[in-house]
Amino acid sequence: MKFADIYARRSRPVISFEVFPPKPETPMGTFRGILEKLVALRPDFMTVTYGAFGSTQVRTVEIAELIRREYGVECACHLTCVGSTAADVDRILDDLRANGIENIVALRGDPPQGQSRYVPPPGGHAHASDLVAHIRGAGGFGIAVAAYPEKHLEAPDAEADLRHLKEKIDAGAHAAITQLFYDNRHFERLVGRARAMGIGVPIVPGLLPIVSLGQVKRITSVCGATIPEELLGRLEAAGEGDRALEIGVGHAVAQARALINGGAPGIHFFVLNRFRHMAAIMEEIRPILR
Repeated sequence: MKFADIYARRSRPVISFEVFPPKPETPMGTFRGILEKLVALRPDFMTVTYGAFGSTQVRTVEIAELIRREYGVECACHLTCVGSTAADVDRILDDLRANGIENIVALRGDPPQGQSRYVPPPGGHAHASDLVAHIRGAGGFGIAVAAYPEKHLEAPDAEADLRHLKEKIDAGAHAAITQLFYDNRHFERLVGRARAMGIGVPIVPGLLPIVSLGQVKRITSVCGATIPEELLGRLEAAGEGDRALEIGVGHAVAQARALINGGAPGIHFFVLNRFRHMAAIMEEIRPILR
């Protein structure tokens, strides 16, 4: 089932999980064990990212196909512009079709390691909107794109960032999934401004539950998201360990409840290939998903 149908036919908020291919040194049996536990939480679909800087493209397809085939969960592959010519993209699309993958999260992607800015490869795509148009022209796929509640780091301002989102939707995207955020007001403002601009596709909030203060500081420093001062103060007072995890889970639950009660079409959780915190979160929000 493609993205447009997943969200159009929903009788309740759609819950999705994002995982990433394990490092080569991680035993596949260990990763499968994590997948089985995540699948048991009954997400409506899952997405599989590339590795860092656009690596592990082949494993992305393999893992998505495994999730779909062995666990019966709809799965989408991330696809970026990084390092791929138009011909490479066509080969990847053929591979996805052959493996029964119907949905793609289309992204420009981060600059390759060692580069300070993204430079499209010869014969490749410069922008996510170009990649979306290519996929849409090939036909047969549901397409989701990224949206940025606090704007993309490279965008000069929020208005320019919103215009870029509109370009991706106009190119053929069926849904947008946001970057992480910790203050729901950022999401609410994004949705309001997007609707005013004529963007009508589902805009799905992406949440990264906090499991470690050090980890979330590293991630937000890279992507430009902010941590509210009150939340940051509680995390710093707690230090690392179970107390920080408890605070992170509580904040994610509160965010998810408010977003769902506010009419969000679902929640996309960046699960970081971990299970414990997601089990706690899903137990708390399950009653409002019925």
